Amino acid sequence: MPVTTRTRFRYRGAAVAGAALILLAPAVPAAAASPAAPGDQHPGKSHGTAELRLATFNASLNRATEGELSADLSTPDDAQAAAVAEVIQRAHPDIVLVNEFDYVADGSALRDFRKNYLEVPHNGAPGIRYPYAFTAPVNTGVPSGMDLNNDGSIGGGDDAYGFGLFPGQYGLAVFSKYPIDTRSVRTFQKFLWRDMPGALLPDDPATAAPADWYSPDELAKFRLSSKSHWDLPVKIGRETLHVLVSHPTPPSFDGAEDRNGTRNHDEIRFWADYIGAPGRARYIYDDAGRHGGIARGADFVIMGDQNSDPLDGDSVPGAIQQLIDNPRLTDPKPTSTGAPEAAVLQGGVNATQKSNPIYDTADFSDVPSPGNLRADYVLPSKSLRVKDSAVFWPQRSDPLSRLTGEYPFPTSDHRLVWVDVQQRGHGR
Repeated sequence: MPVTTRTRFRYRGAAVAGAALILLAPAVPAAAASPAAPGDQHPGKSHGTAELRLATFNASLNRATEGELSADLSTPDDAQAAAVAEVIQRAHPDIVLVNEFDYVADGSALRDFRKNYLEVPHNGAPGIRYPYAFTAPVNTGVPSGMDLNNDGSIGGGDDAYGFGLFPGQYGLAVFSKYPIDTRSVRTFQKFLWRDMPGALLPDDPATAAPADWYSPDELAKFRLSSKSHWDLPVKIGRETLHVLVSHPTPPSFDGAEDRNGTRNHDEIRFWADYIGAPGRARYIYDDAGRHGGIARGADFVIMGDQNSDPLDGDSVPGAIQQLIDNPRLTDPKPTSTGAPEAAVLQGGVNATQKSNPIYDTADFSDVPSPGNLRADYVLPSKSLRVKDSAVFWPQRSDPLSRLTGEYPFPTSDHRLVWVDVQQRGHGR
């Protein structure tokens, strides 16, 4: 069941008091949590404005064994978590998606990361308070009971619904300064891949038959999302912003059948269909059985590690173009000064890549491949006015480069990406 947190919220200078609760499910008694102070401000931002900073960060807060992340976050002593928190503090987003945050059903990992890391100042960066947070189950590590990689045996990460060594590994977490309308949240964890019209179901290269890597029995159970897809309605005063988050599978770690590449393409396509014309989204159903996509005229943003570069890497050609070229979306094309410097200094495959390294968001292996890529995206709807954007990737000469570095990374091989937007009716 989804886990949400609610404490105290301040908007336009007026406090709206809410009980300090951890809501595990409607039928489960609430447990107490420490109340958070009113929301913070990032520099240049004041209460009374509808300008929002939206961010995504694959923070690599995943661990090798179940329960390890909870243990690490239960004290303020984990160096990586502290560095991740400092990156978030320095970017200071109003809403941030953290990819690769192991799912913990009782919400303790969310609470402890907030209490022991985000709210604690780091190296001069002030603590940041998120009164609201959301997480829910994901497909990674959930046993399918099927031989999905066709190696003749059943079990292990490759035969889970999404690759993972235990249920919830590589999960998702969203932290927000604004209330999340939990009653209207839609999750799509169990949507079946075969139910997408024209799905790129993988072919077994040993046969001439199409779309036969998975058997009919497997396709009757196989889920599209390698983690999950969520539509989180966030209340910004009288307006609602739909935060659409996901983390498609890397388009690699497979064979000639390209089962991960085709799945990555269709996980990205899911959002393109969800925000498209009503007829295009009719086939989509959520975990509660409700059909259809987002309402016409809604404000929304698509955020996450999409694991797809426009021109480089292993993804199916055109995969990310389904979003960055979508007429309902704006691609702000965030940049950094550190990414092009890294591409030159690291060399390798970076020297022959087609994409401009100024847009890179991930520092991957340079020999033999795939090199540094643009993998992480914040894509607002055209109804939102883009004010600014950036990738948190400082140059080596910048003291903050200690937060990004090179392998072994102090935080992650991905970089935080943020975009400032303004909602309609405010400053237009």
